[in-house]
Amino acid sequence: MADGTGGDTPDQPDFGDNPFANLPMFAEMAKALSGQGPLNWDAARQFATMAAGGSPFGSSEPNIDPAVRIAMADLARILELHVRDLTGADVTFPEITPVTRTAWAQRTLDAYRPLFTELATSLGRPPAAAPEEDAGDPMMAMMAGLSKMMAPAMMGMAVGSMVGRMAQRTFGQYDLPIPRSDASLLVVPANIDGFATEWSLPVDEMRLWVLAQEMIGHTLFTIAPLRDQLTELVRRHVGGFSPDPSAVAEQLSALEGDAAGDPMQAIQQLLGDPALLLGAVQSPEQQALAPRLDAAVAAVVGAVDYLVDAVAVRVIGGDALRIAEAVRRRRVETSPDDLFVQRLLGLQVTQGQVQRGKTFVGGVVDRVEGAQPEARLVELLGHPEPLPTPAEIDAPGLWLARLEL
Repeated sequence: MADGTGGDTPDQPDFGDNPFANLPMFAEMAKALSGQGPLNWDAARQFATMAAGGSPFGSSEPNIDPAVRIAMADLARILELHVRDLTGADVTFPEITPVTRTAWAQRTLDAYRPLFTELATSLGRPPAAAPEEDAGDPMMAMMAGLSKMMAPAMMGMAVGSMVGRMAQRTFGQYDLPIPRSDASLLVVPANIDGFATEWSLPVDEMRLWVLAQEMIGHTLFTIAPLRDQLTELVRRHVGGFSPDPSAVAEQLSALEGDAAGDPMQAIQQLLGDPALLLGAVQSPEQQALAPRLDAAVAAVVGAVDYLVDAVAVRVIGGDALRIAEAVRRRRVETSPDDLFVQRLLGLQVTQGQVQRGKTFVGGVVDRVEGAQPEARLVELLGHPEPLPTPAEIDAPGLWLARLEL
C-alpha cells in the first residue's frame, strides 16, 4: 500500500539507487562486490585465472616440468655473460622463473597493482553534474546507480580479464615495456614453445631469444632515470581518465534495437565492452601527454629491439633475425584485448611506433663514437631525463645534443 512518500507499491516499485532491488540474486551480488575500494581484487584474481585458461577453483594447468626449469636456467647462464659484455652494464640478474599462464597473470596483477589502483581511482572520481534534462531519465538513473554500485567489481573483472588474456600470449614479463619490481624474471614456456612449433623454429633458440629480451628489459629498467621517467609518464596517463556516465547509457540506447527491447540483454552486451562500461574517456590532460608518452615508448621499444638483436645474433646466429621478424610481426597484430590494454595504459606499440623507435636508435648509433655502440646507448640512457621529447624522437641529433651538454 502506498504511503504517499514514494515508497514501493505492487504496481510501481521505487528502487532508489539500487537498480537490482527487485532481483534478490543480483542485489546480493552487487552488495558483495561493491564497497571494497576503487578496485575489487578478488574479482580481478578470479577473472584473471579464468581468462588465462585456469579454473576459478584453482589452476587446471599442469605444473612446469623440472626439466624445463633446468634448461631455462642453463640457457640464462650463457646469456648473462653476453648481455653484460655487450651493454657494459654491471647488472645482477634475478632468477629466471618459468611459470604457467595462470601464475603469470596473478604475478602480473601484483606487479601492476599501483597502476591499476591509480586507474580505478581516476575512473571513480565523481563526474560532473548531469544536465538537468537527464535528471528524470529512468535509464540514466538506473545506469548511474549501476555504475556507483558495481564500479569496483566491474573494474576488477575488466582488469583481471585483460591480464588473463595477456597471459595466453605473453612470452615473459617485458612483452609490454613497463618497469616491474618482481624478484625474478617470469617466462611462460607453454607460450614460448607453442610459438616455436607454430613457426617451425628450434625450441631452444626461441627460448634463448625470449631470455635475451627479458634480460635486456631488466638491464634497461635497472637504469633509475629511465625507469622513473617512464613510470611517471604511464602513471600520469592512467591517473588522467575522466569518468563519463553518459557513455554507458548512450550505448545502451543504441543497443535497444538489437536487444529486442530487453534492457537486461542490452546490459549483458555492454559487459563485453569494458572500455564503455567503465566510462573510460580520454581527458584533455591525456591528450596533451600522449605525444610525450608515445615518444618515450617508441624509444624504449627501439632500444630493446636493437640490443636484443645484437645479443641474439651473438648467441643464436643466423636464425636470430628470423625469430625476431616472427615475434615482431605477431606483436603488431593487435586484437581487441591489445587495444584495450593500450587505451588503459597509454602504450601504443603499433607498426608505426616500432619503426619510429628503430629509426631513432639507428640515428643515435650512427652518431656515437666508439667500437661498441650498444654500451654507449645504454650509457646515454642513464643520463638525467633520458627519454626523448616528441621533437627529439624524430631528430636523434637533438637528443644527443641535449644529453651531452
